Amino acid sequence: MDRSAETRELCSLISELSHNIEEHVRHCVSDSDLTSSQAIALRELAEPLSMRELADRMHCATSNVTFLIDRLEKQGLVTRRPHPTDRRAKEIALTEEGERQRAQIIERFSVNTPLSGLSEDEQKTLHKLLQQALANR
Repeated sequence: MDRSAETRELCSLISELSHNIEEHVRHCVSDSDLTSSQAIALRELAEPLSMRELADRMHCATSNVTFLIDRLEKQGLVTRRPHPTDRRAKEIALTEEGERQRAQIIERFSVNTPLSGLSEDEQKTLHKLLQQALANR
């Protein structure tokens, strides 16, 4: 197989894995009141973040995050507060209920993942290689 064919094959496999991960996330939230995007937002809120920081982590537009946060705030899972260093920005933080639901989501996301077939060492190697590939863009 030539180098370009190998690259196409690798890109195809990464795309399929990404699709499988998205399906896994949808399955994990199927019996909750959350959408996949809301669950991912909760997962990313390990610490208070600005809307821009959350949008960057979720790889989406800030306007999309605003819509998600509006819904999560109505559900009592997050709160907006003044950003400590940027008076123009708001910081998003989890409420106590948001923390509880985040913990449940993380637990669900970790069961029977598309990466479960890899050993811990293989996952660490994949992690390192993906970080390396992303650093080269």
